[in-house]
Amino acid sequence: MTQTVGELRAAVSGAVFAPEDDGYDTARRLWNAEHVREPAVIAQVHSAEDVQAAVRYAVAEGLEIAVRGGGHSIAGLSSVDGGLMIELSRLNQVTVDPEARRARVGGGALLRDLDAATQEHGLAVPAGLIGHTGVGGLTLGGGMGWLTRMHGLTIDNLESVQLVTADGSIVRAAEDENADLFWAVRGGGGNFGVVTEFEFRLHQVGPIVNFGLAFWGQDQGAELLRAAREVIPTLPREVNVVIAALNAPPAPFVPEEHRFRPGFALVVVGFGSPEQHAEAVARLQETLPPLFQVVTPMPYVAVQQLLDEANGPGMYHYEKGAYLETLSDEAIDVYTSQQVHKTSPMSAAMIYHLDEGYLETDDDATSFGGQRSERYAMFVIATTPVPEALGAERAWVRTLWDAIQPYAINIGSYVNGMAEPDAARIRASYGDKYERLVELKRKYDPDNVFHRNQNINPAAIGS
Repeated sequence: MTQTVGELRAAVSGAVFAPEDDGYDTARRLWNAEHVREPAVIAQVHSAEDVQAAVRYAVAEGLEIAVRGGGHSIAGLSSVDGGLMIELSRLNQVTVDPEARRARVGGGALLRDLDAATQEHGLAVPAGLIGHTGVGGLTLGGGMGWLTRMHGLTIDNLESVQLVTADGSIVRAAEDENADLFWAVRGGGGNFGVVTEFEFRLHQVGPIVNFGLAFWGQDQGAELLRAAREVIPTLPREVNVVIAALNAPPAPFVPEEHRFRPGFALVVVGFGSPEQHAEAVARLQETLPPLFQVVTPMPYVAVQQLLDEANGPGMYHYEKGAYLETLSDEAIDVYTSQQVHKTSPMSAAMIYHLDEGYLETDDDATSFGGQRSERYAMFVIATTPVPEALGAERAWVRTLWDAIQPYAINIGSYVNGMAEPDAARIRASYGDKYERLVELKRKYDPDNVFHRNQNINPAAIGS
């Protein structure tokens, strides 16, 4: 294979790195420091044609392919030992048509690239909560964030994609072209090709939104969540709330005596009037006053990057998630009581309420694994600064996940949050859509060229 790297260099316009080359270590680095991979070669692509050449090269050489956008795969699937990494960071252009409210976004763009370009025109697309996440990985799995309550998932706002398929073809997929493939990529992850461009519908947002964070002590968690579950579903769709079990940050707005203290927070973001937001914050606090709070107008781009530093690269992570039909007393007791067992102040457990805009796309319209019924999505995330501490935090995540299962919808979860994407959980996550996804995988990638993902195996038995 070493003799043929020159062929790849000649075929792509971007840089190609072998292990001995300067730039190799930077290009292969992943967000989750637990995973250190050593690709045989890295292609830093600049165009769809570069991706096409890289895919054809890897298939001809029998090399396993990994695709790196933002590198945020919790399972470390963005790289590979001994194979070819297709590194998309130079495919990060964002072009906005403010009149049509459309954005064309390169497959290697980060959320902060997308937010910065669209907010120049007071527009946005629903996306995640961390600015250095890749648009590609987030979108292909679904895409949840602050705007989901107003405008649905990221995939619900996707107009078309350009992608390179396993046979090296560059194709467009949309409702009017390759519609079956368009259905599959909206929730089916990276199973069907390397997306080199996304086209999104945009919505008027900001540029200033209303932000609030209120914090309660660890002993107040159960009472807080029982009160919050009554209020959150009744709030206007312009207000979104995330429930978080976390340690208070050492931020200027946090009183010194509460910094690093474990507890529970309600993070409230409003896209309507300040008065509407203030009323929502007041309702969430009327049963149980918080230990401290901050309520302030804030640029939307700043809200989108609030978690960036705390979730920067170089940390060690593990995650599991679940869908809950309701926040029952029993589920609340599990969620709150298990928080005392975490050992890292960087770890957190978050709950999103999915309703309103999330429900407005038909369940069968996309391949997204979570059914479009009102529900809560829970994410339990271990984060440590050193690898030696991750074992205890991983055990905490698994224990909480096991304990919540009697109250979960099934063993499946949001595919983007799977640190261990085993076949049974993937099948459970997609439910009745799994069989159709297998058939489409057989059509577009029968040899499972793209399998470093939440994999839909074309050879799945019984499909």
